[in-house]
Amino acid sequence: MPLAQAISERDPSAFIDLEQRLGEWTAEVAPEKIAQVCQWLKDEWQFERLSTLTAVDWPERDPRFDVVYHLHSIARNERLRLKCRVGGDAPEIDSVVSVWSGANWYEREVFDLFGIRFRNHPDLRRIMMPEDWQGYPLRKDYPLHGGRYDYAGK
Repeated sequence: MPLAQAISERDPSAFIDLEQRLGEWTAEVAPEKIAQVCQWLKDEWQFERLSTLTAVDWPERDPRFDVVYHLHSIARNERLRLKCRVGGDAPEIDSVVSVWSGANWYEREVFDLFGIRFRNHPDLRRIMMPEDWQGYPLRKDYPLHGGRYDYAGK
């Protein structure tokens, strides 16, 4: 695949790993390079669509979170998954809203449910939980009962 070769030659400091499983490519990207890599993939490789952006919590691992981007080139009918590992007490990564405006709500959702901040996001605030909600419900160490209400819903 020409894209795999281009990725492996592009910037050794940007791409940490590249693997193919079940016909799909996944590239692990250095978190500090995500916005540059996404812009390059959009401009040079026609990945004009960000299908989804989400996160996965691996509490036993450091860094704890994977931020996962699913890209789609409609012109070439090709898909690519990007992963960035982020961690620390206040996990952060650059926003890709400047590359795909549709990332806006995806990043807000990840912030709201996992607590990962997106630097340079135009409106980073909760999107699903109430503004006064404490904690991040999709973290694996979040209390199963929700922490805010008792079991009667009060």
